[in-house]
Amino acid sequence: MDKTFLVEQLGERLRAVLQETHRAAVAAREDAKSGAQRAVNLARGQLQRYENARAALEALESFRVRPLRKGEPITLGAVVEVEDGECGRTLFLAPVGAGEELTGPDGDGIFQVVTPASPFGKALLGKRQNDVVEVTLHGEPTEWTIAWVA
Repeated sequence: MDKTFLVEQLGERLRAVLQETHRAAVAAREDAKSGAQRAVNLARGQLQRYENARAALEALESFRVRPLRKGEPITLGAVVEVEDGECGRTLFLAPVGAGEELTGPDGDGIFQVVTPASPFGKALLGKRQNDVVEVTLHGEPTEWTIAWVA
């Protein structure tokens, strides 16, 4: 499993968000020169979005993935396949980028990014293959079996 490919792909997405939020912050700052309170508030909000995007990219750039040894507990950087009996999901536990969907090399598979702050991330940390975790999604508690970990 090429986790570096996933990190690079996530980095590309975060750089695009950073560029978008920068453009929006600059435009909002120009509008705020009118002095209208709504424009000033929008400029503050856009600047905060930009700062958040910058911090996320910095966190990802300092993140180093490593292979997990067989039987090692799930930690940041793990790729985890979970199943609930009806369907499965492949998750990538990253420091940032929650909710992003990445594709594997050559378009092989979909990987949903979860962070340690997300319900899945919290439930998975420290668990191992074949453990069962309960995660509430969309208000419904669901048990997921950890099918494999890389």
